[in-house]
Amino acid sequence: QVLLVESGGGLVQPGGSLRLACAGPGRTFSSLAMGWFRQAPGKEREFVGGISRSGRDDLPNSLKGRFTISRDNAKNTMYLQMMSLKPEDTAVYFCAAAPDVDLLRVRTLVSEYNYWGQGTQVTVSS
Repeated sequence: QVLLVESGGGLVQPGGSLRLACAGPGRTFSSLAMGWFRQAPGKEREFVGGISRSGRDDLPNSLKGRFTISRDNAKNTMYLQMMSLKPEDTAVYFCAAAPDVDLLRVRTLVSEYNYWGQGTQVTVSS
């Protein structure tokens, strides 16, 4: 099994910034395609960003420019840097992973991932 642990969530004012982290297994982290998803009350789980084993990324057009996804394989950690946060960004944010032999593949669908973290709450409010 693959254990994923999110951190960095909390309460932030509109216009503020927040950085989420997802700690993965040291033995296999570099072999995993990774991704971030979020789910707000009354809505379906939404794709936030994905990153391949080699660092190739893909984000929705609505989030490009405000959100940045990255990974540090030496630290076995994936990050989500969120800027200019809005109340509409309020949701539970989930970390996801999938073993992949392809260095360049980015996964964008919930069904493409095998492992999920517990989630971390992000609330944007004044």
